[in-house]
Amino acid sequence: MQGFAGFMWLLSMALIVFSGFALIDAATRREDAYRAADKQTKPFWLIILAIAFVVNLIFNILSFLPIIGLIATIVYMVDVRPALRGLPGGGRSSRRGSSSDGPYGPWNGGR
Repeated sequence: MQGFAGFMWLLSMALIVFSGFALIDAATRREDAYRAADKQTKPFWLIILAIAFVVNLIFNILSFLPIIGLIATIVYMVDVRPALRGLPGGGRSSRRGSSSDGPYGPWNGGR
């Protein structure tokens, strides 16, 4: 029985890491990328993935709630994430701009 408990602990830790990775990935994508990929909004996915992460932390794998969270995480990873990555720039937030960027986009001197 101790081997089974160890396996279930490892599986639970893998689910926590998996849902945590999906949550961080969703948080680093741009808001407009979700609309451009014709997916649900960024806050929607952040809420769903945060709930999945917390449920995986609180409940053990034998409960049905972590399985629902796993399904939501899998949907994000196989449907939403590839669509966001397919956009120009990968849907990532850009922290730095060009030295010629103005407050409303690139400044090219009127050319």
